[in-house]
Amino acid sequence: MERLQKVLAHAGIASRRKAEELILAGRVSVDGQIVTTLGVRVDPRHQRILVDGIPIEAERKVTYLLNKPPGTLSTVHDPHGRPTVRDLLRDVPERVYPVGRLDADTSGVLLLTNDGELSYRLTHPRFGVEKVYRALVQGRITDGALRRLSEGVPLEDGMTAPAKATLVWRGDRRSLLELTLTEGRNRQVRRMCEAVGHPVLELTRIRFATLTAEGLRQGSYRRLRPSEERKLRRLVGL
Repeated sequence: MERLQKVLAHAGIASRRKAEELILAGRVSVDGQIVTTLGVRVDPRHQRILVDGIPIEAERKVTYLLNKPPGTLSTVHDPHGRPTVRDLLRDVPERVYPVGRLDADTSGVLLLTNDGELSYRLTHPRFGVEKVYRALVQGRITDGALRRLSEGVPLEDGMTAPAKATLVWRGDRRSLLELTLTEGRNRQVRRMCEAVGHPVLELTRIRFATLTAEGLRQGSYRRLRPSEERKLRRLVGL
């Protein structure tokens, strides 16, 4: 079930704000009843939704995998005109939105979908979906620092959940590690590494759930295969 204005936007009828205006103006009906209240939830697959007496076609649910390059915002619009991930999906007809976010300087696996329930479950810590990051950090990281990352790090917004921290290699000036998280706070990996004394120099997400960017160059994307979509949905109980 999704909010009516969101369903109208996904069907290409209007923007979310314009869809709200259509509802308030009494131009939208659901199963023969005029709806003039915002926030009503509907199921476009099983309910008949009309705008000005014309039925809408529910947009098919799709999910894309993007190998996000650094310097690109994980949003579909930026008021300052900075490059966004939507700019990279020029041939995608559906209105898709990022599943969670990667900060502008982080590259790697980013999913985009128009399935609101799938997006919610993939990002909510309750479902325990793994996200794996490869971080090049400053300094020679110690076993103690790796243990602290694994056990949880106190940040200004609370203690992080236990993670998996694996050393790839370490040198005198830099170290490379992989971090597996099941939560997704703002700039979490960067803040965790800084909290243990090893600021991040480069950061890439190499896996989201079961999906990697293997075979995709930076800035490229592909639609998930049906088998991948089924596996992803089963993972979160859909």
